[in-house]
Parts: sequence; C-alpha cells; structure tokens
Amino acid sequence: MTNPTRVPSGINPNVPNAARMYDYYLGGKDNFAADREAAEKIMALGPSRQICLANRWFLGRAVRFIANQGIRQFIDLGTGLPNQNNVHQVARQVHPNAPVVYVDHDPVVIVHARALLADVNGNTAFAHADIRDPGSILDHPDVEQLIDFSQPVGVVFLGVLHCLTDEEDPYRVVRAFADRMAPGSYLIVSHLTDDAHPEVGVAAREVYDKADTPLIHRSHERIARLFDGFDVVEPGVVHVADWRPEEPREEDPVGSEWWYVGVARKP
Repeated sequence: MTNPTRVPSGINPNVPNAARMYDYYLGGKDNFAADREAAEKIMALGPSRQICLANRWFLGRAVRFIANQGIRQFIDLGTGLPNQNNVHQVARQVHPNAPVVYVDHDPVVIVHARALLADVNGNTAFAHADIRDPGSILDHPDVEQLIDFSQPVGVVFLGVLHCLTDEEDPYRVVRAFADRMAPGSYLIVSHLTDDAHPEVGVAAREVYDKADTPLIHRSHERIARLFDGFDVVEPGVVHVADWRPEEPREEDPVGSEWWYVGVARKP
C-alpha cells in the first residue's frame, strides 16, 4: 500500500492508523510509511508482535470454546484487518454453517474485509458501522438478516474497547449489546492494560495520540466491570496467556501482562 494511486478514498496515508499499525506489528504489508514510523516507536517500547499474536491466539481459543458450548452465531466488533484465525474460520470448525457478521468503521478494513468475504461462502457479512453507536449495528440490515437475537449469540470485542475514551463510555457500548443478547449468549473481551508497566503505557499513549485512534489502558478492576451482569467463566479475567492455554504454545507468552481477557455467559 505504498503506491499512492492505490490509496482508497477517504484514507489519509499521512496519519498513523491503528489497524494498519497492528498489521505492521504482525508482519503484514497493508500499511504506509506513517504507520510504520509510529509502529516502530511502539515496538521500541516492548515486544509488540508477540503481544498482538497472543491476542489473536486468545481469539481462536475463546471462539472455539463458546462454539463448543453451543454458540452457532457470532458478531465480531472492531474486526481490524483480516489475519489468521478469523472468527468464521474458527467457529466453522465446530459449526460449518455458523453465521458471522464482522463490524468495523475503518475504510482500510472495509476494503480488505470485502476482499476476504469474496472468497467465503454465505452466512458471512461485513457491516460498515461504528461501535460507538451500538444501535447502528444492532439494527443494521446485515445483522438483522444473519443474527437471530432470540437465540444465544457470541459477541466479540477483541482489542477494540481500549480505543474508546471514557467519554465514549465502553461500558455503555457493552450494555447495549448485553441487553439484546439472549440468555445463554457469550461475551468475549480482550483489553490492553498498563498495570505492570505504567511508564511504558504513558509513552505508548503519546504515540497513539498522533494516530487516528486513541489508546486507553485500563486497570484490571475497570476491565472486569465490562462483564457486569454476566457469569465469567474460569479462569476469570486474567492475563492473555493464562486463559485456557493450549499446549504446545505457538511461542512463549511474551508480553502477556499487557492484556486482560475474559469470556462470560449471560445468565
């Protein structure tokens, strides 16, 4: 994406973008010079690639777990750029026809999600919407077509709620979905924290302050509050490598302390 003639409409390649930075951490090519420069500053602070990979591996474990509990339909909020172990790929190992709706508002993600879905057979959709406006998602035509809220659903907030400021109120956003979810539904959350490295957290936030999306680290206590009204499954809200690890590990869980994750069931 270094050729300016290929820049999709509505994208400013001179402003770092969180999704493209994430892509760069994972060794992808869908990024610009501004993204790489900002990402290198973050990578100088710690093992960013391993931190991001740990989050992706958690997604696979969590989706597989709730699919094995009987969840057959999924909403992935703040999808980000396509990578390995996308929700539909994992869920359909258990339920081959599981409906999946991906949601994002980022124009970069829109372009790549459409390319991804072009090769996916049915029961998968991409909704262009912003999680700051939950109603626009819950009432989106693609969501209404594929998701039956009278039945249990898996709702995934993977690495997205830390992009919402306190004024944008991530608790309000989660509650809006919780209110619509049927009993027996599951919530999956991963959220960045700087509990173990507060000084590094300050430096990281300064980098993201110049990007198009902020970075809001939250404490264990504040992240655990996102599950209010749900029954959190064992082992609770924990560091990412400690959530039902599988052996052998793909890599050592370096940087696990940067993530708190959890899975919970609506009673």
